Amino acid sequence: MMGGQSMGGGGPPIMVLNSKTQRQTGREAQIANIQAARAVANIIRTTLGPRSMLKMLLDPMGSVILTNDGHAILREVDVSHPTAKSMIELSRAQDEEVGDGTTSVIVLAAEVLGQAEPFLRNETSNVHPTVLVSAYHKALAKALELLKIQAIDIDVQKDKELMKSLIQSTLGTKFSSRWNDLMVDIALQAVLTVAEPKSAGGNEAQVDIKRYAKVEKIPGGEIEECEVLKGVMFNKDTVHSSMPRRVENPRILLLDTPLEYKKGESQTNVEIDASKENDWNALLQLEEEYVAQQCRDILEHKPDVVITEKGVSDLAQHYLAKAGVAAFRRLRKTDNNRVAKATGATIVSRTDEIQESDIGKGCGLYEMRKVGDEWFCFLTECHEPKACTIILRGGSKDVLNEVERNLQDAMQVTRNVVTNPQLLPGGGASEMALAVALKRYGQREIKGVQQAPFLAVAEALEVIPRTLAQNCGVSVIRSITALRAKHAEAYEANTKCTWGVNGTTGELVDMKEYGIWEPLSVKQQTIKTAIESACMILRIDDIVSGSKRRDG
Repeated sequence: MMGGQSMGGGGPPIMVLNSKTQRQTGREAQIANIQAARAVANIIRTTLGPRSMLKMLLDPMGSVILTNDGHAILREVDVSHPTAKSMIELSRAQDEEVGDGTTSVIVLAAEVLGQAEPFLRNETSNVHPTVLVSAYHKALAKALELLKIQAIDIDVQKDKELMKSLIQSTLGTKFSSRWNDLMVDIALQAVLTVAEPKSAGGNEAQVDIKRYAKVEKIPGGEIEECEVLKGVMFNKDTVHSSMPRRVENPRILLLDTPLEYKKGESQTNVEIDASKENDWNALLQLEEEYVAQQCRDILEHKPDVVITEKGVSDLAQHYLAKAGVAAFRRLRKTDNNRVAKATGATIVSRTDEIQESDIGKGCGLYEMRKVGDEWFCFLTECHEPKACTIILRGGSKDVLNEVERNLQDAMQVTRNVVTNPQLLPGGGASEMALAVALKRYGQREIKGVQQAPFLAVAEALEVIPRTLAQNCGVSVIRSITALRAKHAEAYEANTKCTWGVNGTTGELVDMKEYGIWEPLSVKQQTIKTAIESACMILRIDDIVSGSKRRDG
């Protein structure tokens, strides 16, 4: 079947597919896929490493995005080719899984595909894609094995310097690298605050950054004013102006029930006899008594701060203000959970079920502060906060957004190391060591038709140090040849080689001394995702576009 036609016993061609359908088959489809993957990689190739360039993107709403984060760029790019779309999915998967290495994974996947092109184009060798895929899978398994041998173990609590140099390696390639020390401290402090230690059952440490480390961006001020609170803050003012604005060691009560008269779930009509006006007063009295009883239940436990996710009626405000209690209403559920985690309080659903154990006593200071034009409630100096707020200040929204993206990457990397405390040398050192080891292993152990594609994966891994050198503007061939020689020498001597490319100057340096490290989990995920997706794309031999729309 070619071009959607079928020849039936020498008769006229029979059209199987709709005449409007476009179709690419066999080698043509595979070559087109490889070219599409390369095109996507070329968009973000220059954003790899500390000497990376920024990209300016205009989104459909007309707002401008300035970034060199691979995922942020590809998320905004509108592509039509199906393979290009699946490449962009890769960076999203990488971002969700480990939070870093989004540029590397695209560049590496495109290079692995590019290495397959000669095998597919060459009519004489005629290597079938399944042979390529099989060799690639063997190379992947061996690469992951070699990575574990290269990795070094660290103690997250004790090796603070190593942790700091790891986060600096992540931030060094980003826009916020000018405020490196500050950002490193913020990322490390935030992650160690929200990290739950290993449980007795042997589960790995839990670090939920998304839920418990909130980034609050406040335009204005200097970037030097960014900090991690030993507690939480939220953008709310007290419901009544006469409520206290500062309390030391406050007792905090969290509610998710309204402090106002409860309306019925179903619509209710009440008929009152006009001649008996006392009935109407009794009805109002009941409503007031209900709210008063709620306030009595609350004040019985002598809280200093009451926070509810629902509304607070004027009457309840009056009672609470009179008793000298600060009240906040309509707080988001997520913020309320964060306050509970930081202060040790329990969120209560009914006021008549409040117990002493529900009151949060873990906060050292409640204070209202004005930052910029807004009032914020600060609950700080917590004794053992398991949640925190990161305050980001900066000149403009663009700067703040970029710093937040960079900080998220740094926190994700720190989280990866907390959950899996193993590191690898950065600057393309681990990729080059892998490339050399895979080449030697392939020449020695792999025989027959699979050897060439196996060695091609080793060749593809060199793209990371090569791109780093390229973005520095040094002689790529000279640098990579020298680096390859160093790693080959170390491999023959059976020692670990940690030499890589200095991303700022392009010179070759020992990464152990230079202090550039990367988490093992990020590197594993990058190589795994890149090679597996390349295998998947290589197995496509037919692209049919203009297929029937699914109804409903």
